[in-house]
Order: sequence, then structure tokens, then C-alpha cells
Amino acid sequence: MEIRIGIQHSARELVLESDEPIEQTLSALSDAMSEGTAVTLRDAKGRTLLVPGPKVAYVEVSADEPRRVGFLG
Repeated sequence: MEIRIGIQHSARELVLESDEPIEQTLSALSDAMSEGTAVTLRDAKGRTLLVPGPKVAYVEVSADEPRRVGFLG
């Protein structure tokens, strides 16, 4: 799944591909936002991101969908 995280006062968003269960990721982000702490996330390529919970503006989760090939018509 693809996760997009908007950070306050930042023009760019964090984008990562994750193989972790969505419930686990959203729970960790929600806890960090409510407690005012940072959360560590790991993406599918093994990279680690440290996200400041109090600065999260939004979280968008997209399920993986197969890419369409061809033309509609």
C-alpha cells in the first residue's frame, strides 16, 4: 500500500510503500499524534522514516491496484 503523510509547514509530503498491515501503521501514527511523540515507520525497501507526530497534517492510504493497460473506448 502507498502512504502519503502531510507535514505542517512543509510543501512536500512523505510518500512510502509499506508491506505492514494498515491497522498497525495507522494505530502507530494515531498514537504518536495524540501523545505528541515521533513514530518510526519502515518502508518496503527497508528505509526508516521518523515522523514527528505533532506535526502530521494528514495521512492518506491508497490500496495497491493493478495498473490498467490499453485504451478505453
